[in-house]
Amino acid sequence: MDYYSHLNKTELQEELSKLEIKYNEYKAKNLSLDMSRGKPGPEQLELSQGLLNALKADDSLTVKENIDVRNYGNLDGLIEAKELFGEMLEVQPNQLIIGGNSSLSMMYDTISRALLFGVVDSNTPWSKEEKIKFLCPSPGYDRHFAICEALNIEMITINMLDNGPDMDEVEKLVSQDETIKGIWCVPKYSNPEGVSYSDEVVDRLAKMDTKADDFKIFWDDAYTIHHLTEEPVVVKNILHACRTAGHPNRVFIFASTSKVTFPGSGVAVMAASEENIQFIKKQLGIQTIGPDKLNQLRHVRFFKNLDNMKLHMKKHAELIKPKFDIVLNVLESQLGSLSIASWKKPKGGYFISLDTIDDCATEVVKLAREAGVMLTNAGATFPYGKDPRDRNIRIAPTYPTIEELKTAIEVLCLCIKLVSIKQLLNQQ
Repeated sequence: MDYYSHLNKTELQEELSKLEIKYNEYKAKNLSLDMSRGKPGPEQLELSQGLLNALKADDSLTVKENIDVRNYGNLDGLIEAKELFGEMLEVQPNQLIIGGNSSLSMMYDTISRALLFGVVDSNTPWSKEEKIKFLCPSPGYDRHFAICEALNIEMITINMLDNGPDMDEVEKLVSQDETIKGIWCVPKYSNPEGVSYSDEVVDRLAKMDTKADDFKIFWDDAYTIHHLTEEPVVVKNILHACRTAGHPNRVFIFASTSKVTFPGSGVAVMAASEENIQFIKKQLGIQTIGPDKLNQLRHVRFFKNLDNMKLHMKKHAELIKPKFDIVLNVLESQLGSLSIASWKKPKGGYFISLDTIDDCATEVVKLAREAGVMLTNAGATFPYGKDPRDRNIRIAPTYPTIEELKTAIEVLCLCIKLVSIKQLLNQQ
């Protein structure tokens, strides 16, 4: 707090009074601005409107497998969908299962099945073991942590570094504890930090010795084509790395078109080794007759190929990059010289991660909410909703309009200033 730390108590109180007047002026406006979740804005949804007409009444609904997509069958998805999404994830079609509309559901189901039946290299179902633990690089995705908490899986926080999780800590823990069965990873433009994993991190995850023979990497590649710059980040292929390292069954990869087309009506995919896929298909045969093949075919005929999908995502970037720029510019102009907050400048993804000084984030989010600006709960980016330093705030800039966003970030900056000064006064 370089600037504020040079002020005496009287000067700090005067500054606080000025800020409180401004804060009350915002409160009087009865704002209702939501930056709590990473939702596409209406103009982004319009980009995929053609998806609704991708299948017409007189179109052929018979596909490569010579089946009618309106009927039962194709438990693991259409070949044409596998070819498209296999190219997106750089895997072979036989290493894919095409699911419903939600990759989160596929993750939940994958862990649930592991608890009930184990995984391909388990000796016993995970639920039969005394305790199950997952490593959770943090700040991370709150819904990953919610799955673990709901299924009574103990979570261990791992620090996120600039190139991925702290691998020294990861390797140490998995080599010693057989109850650690998995790790959550968002490898590209991670939620919320925007971190992308280095080749070294990918290789170390693939090669590391684990006490549990059935340890699994849950690789949520949610933002694999969500670039904000003209120089997309490339993350090393984890499936290839695991096979090369002699652990071909170690990783489950997940992705979807939830923020590519329509969040409620996208297509989710899961990639893994052929052995994993065959093992899971046997279990899926009891769970379902098959996914929504009409929706899969809509996506295939709408995009046709990966090049068109990439062009589509450039249109998304053109819409949301100005919003990211607004956030970053306001943060810099309002807080850049005060040393009371720091933030990441992501090259892709859906979020901006901001850190206040310690023990301030919860109060900042509370004040912002009272002024009509909804943010993700402080602590949500950590297991059990507990940020040990109470400093991380996740900003989701995509849904509000430019004007709404500018106002919302100005309110956020004002709240950070208020809470920081109060903390400094309490320390004097």
